[in-house]
Amino acid sequence: MATPAIRMFRRFEGLFCVYKPSGVHWKLVRDTIETNLLKGINATPALPVPKEVRFFIQPAIEAPATGIDVPAPRRLTAACVPVLAKHPLVTGPEFKHIRVGVGHRLDAFSSGVLVLAVGNGNKVLNELYKSQVSRDYTLEGEFGTAARDFSHTGDTVESSTYDHITQDKLERLLAVLQGANQKALLMYSNVDMRSQEAYEMAVQGLLGPDGKSPPILTGLRCVRFQLPHFTLEVQCLNETQKYLRKIVHEIGLELRSTAVCKGVRRTRDGAFTLQNALTHHHWSAADVMKAVKQYHATKKKKRKPPSQTKDGKLQTSEESLTTSSQQNENRDVPTFEKDEVKPTDHGEELFNRDSTQRPRKIANCVP
Repeated sequence: MATPAIRMFRRFEGLFCVYKPSGVHWKLVRDTIETNLLKGINATPALPVPKEVRFFIQPAIEAPATGIDVPAPRRLTAACVPVLAKHPLVTGPEFKHIRVGVGHRLDAFSSGVLVLAVGNGNKVLNELYKSQVSRDYTLEGEFGTAARDFSHTGDTVESSTYDHITQDKLERLLAVLQGANQKALLMYSNVDMRSQEAYEMAVQGLLGPDGKSPPILTGLRCVRFQLPHFTLEVQCLNETQKYLRKIVHEIGLELRSTAVCKGVRRTRDGAFTLQNALTHHHWSAADVMKAVKQYHATKKKKRKPPSQTKDGKLQTSEESLTTSSQQNENRDVPTFEKDEVKPTDHGEELFNRDSTQRPRKIANCVP
């Protein structure tokens, strides 16, 4: 029989995301949420203390003084008493540790979406961590200085001018970088680019590196440019925050200047966005339960059941195609007599095309 605490714990099993502030280590975020969940689970009312039957010996009753030694009779009485060994004050809290898993991690100086998992959700989290899902970042940069660790908090090693930099030059450089990374994405995908499989994967957005690969930028654009400050939006795979700061540093060098990264903010991790992230004031057990419930609801919506016929029987994709084609054939198509001519919207008469005219062939585009 599951206790109320166990039933409460099962409600937390799943994935959710929080907003990690800058300057806080991800381990501190995980430990804080784990402590809050433990408090919420152990605060549930426990089951009543079980009782057991015990036999007690009643004290002997003294016989009247008659001068003869007569043994006093002893009686056993049954009583129902609580089992103190199973009292909450003796056993302590039912849950002493909860495994809270962390997905793609953020360093101490980065902020943004951090995906966490509780219980059985760690299995799904491992699949998410190994899968090739893209992530979105917002990078804040500043021209004019260079640092050892590519951030504004590091030791400054060089200063330079930046008046010659324009937004047009920056956008052209970003286009070149994105093109080079797109070629790397195709190279590490291990798929023949002239095949139908590659075309279908590219249309569905499933084209990605097969196995381990270096960091790849799938999207790069400038959203704000105001010298010396600029803001970039990046979509990437297999990245680290240090690599993103280095990208800002290299952009400054390519533009004959220097640049440092003033902030790295993750705005999306797979299907989790900033709208789903819980801020520091909402890291309580009740808010986490709502976030996990919302995750399970969206997961059920993505599962589309197979189509059914009017008789309630399941219908396969081939049967649905045949029925739809039969319905199209049975539709009433308007017919015209031999001498009747269908007028156009402009009142002009249609003319018959020359039978010798053939459509022009279009060359196949190879991705």
